[in-house]
Amino acid sequence: MDDRAQQVGLFRYSLVRELSSERLSNRERGALARSMAAREQIGPDGLWVRVSRSSIDRWTRAYRLGGFEALVPASRRVETKTPVHLLEMACALRREQPARTAAQIHRIIFEAEGWSPSARTLQRHLAAAGLPWKGASPARATGRFEAERRNELWTGDALHGPQVDGRKTFLFCFIDDHSRLLCGYRWATREDVLNASRALRLGIAARGLCDAVYLDNGSPFVSGQLLRACALLKIRLIHSRPGRPEGRGKIERFFRTVREQFLREVEHHPPGSVEELNRLFVAWVESVYHRTIHSETDQSPLERFHAAGPAPAPPAEAVLREAFLWSEKRTVSKTGTFGMHGNEYEVDAELARARVELVFDPLDLTEIEVRVAGRRVGIAVPLLIRRHVHPKARVEPDLERPAAIGIDYLGLVAARRERELAQRIDYRNLPPIGGSETEENQQ
Repeated sequence: MDDRAQQVGLFRYSLVRELSSERLSNRERGALARSMAAREQIGPDGLWVRVSRSSIDRWTRAYRLGGFEALVPASRRVETKTPVHLLEMACALRREQPARTAAQIHRIIFEAEGWSPSARTLQRHLAAAGLPWKGASPARATGRFEAERRNELWTGDALHGPQVDGRKTFLFCFIDDHSRLLCGYRWATREDVLNASRALRLGIAARGLCDAVYLDNGSPFVSGQLLRACALLKIRLIHSRPGRPEGRGKIERFFRTVREQFLREVEHHPPGSVEELNRLFVAWVESVYHRTIHSETDQSPLERFHAAGPAPAPPAEAVLREAFLWSEKRTVSKTGTFGMHGNEYEVDAELARARVELVFDPLDLTEIEVRVAGRRVGIAVPLLIRRHVHPKARVEPDLERPAAIGIDYLGLVAARRERELAQRIDYRNLPPIGGSETEENQQ
């Protein structure tokens, strides 16, 4: 029940995070709430649900008063049994007309039987029975969109890249919607949430916090671990609806540029390791892409991003580290131990039979921090370690790079980038100026 309550709380937070923004006027907030209530959302069970306006307003008020914890429902025990014949009637009504909504089926059963399960119960049962809603939404026209300022909106996605030493590679990147600057990016050999989180963390450390991140519904971007990181950093995590890719044109256009300018050169001079691929890509992005005039803005991405001044300061490293730690729930046994992914740990005997939250680095399962209701209660003592790395996390291999033949365009770009970095003025080692230098020379 605690896990279920946590999922419900995260779902409610995904709705109210936009409404709680102080930048919205009352009229804008009301229009946004009505828009949310008018469309379906992906619920905590992975099903499409519709949330009423009153519920959205109630959750928004609760979040303002008590933060995220106020959105997590309290544990409760409800023992109800839905009559089987009513569920069978609901299935028959859905089979008869697949376009009937759960709410409509609820009304039909109520009229026929005098009582009916709730529309939510019927919807959950129909989905489990393999009878999803077959309704269709009308097509609508879309217009062009651009964020008004830098770091207002980042769009993230993954690009399937070339094979490196026989292994498929993927590019995770986040692009600033206003300037088209590539904020965070990295090549990896696994399309998972760990590498997506690493790219986002690199972007935040380099360009500061963004207000919102816009992602699709791919498996690397719908993980609860990524949602936890965004919630702690107060970043609104927005997912596009399946079949509705509006707003993703800029990053798709960037991927086209990557294919035409970077990957074509990689085909002629393939790197020998992911580390080398990342080094070449950093050089190309910073020396070529960021400095090329964009056809839409008539400015280079770097120039437009810095038009408002220096990049915002990133959050402290301790804050970043906490945000991108992973979290799981376990129940402590009566002997004060618990298991996680084949490992065994021991905690204080007072936590026996308690439901605890485990916070850890996915690449190091030997150190697990134990929390209860958000309060730190100590470090779990490892009793038996069979796995040091989380099964959903993997360290990238470090392979040797083969020798290149001919003109290595990306190698030249990388060399130019390194020369530029070497020629930068080191202000910390400059000799003193003014009177102090003159007096020293005279002495």
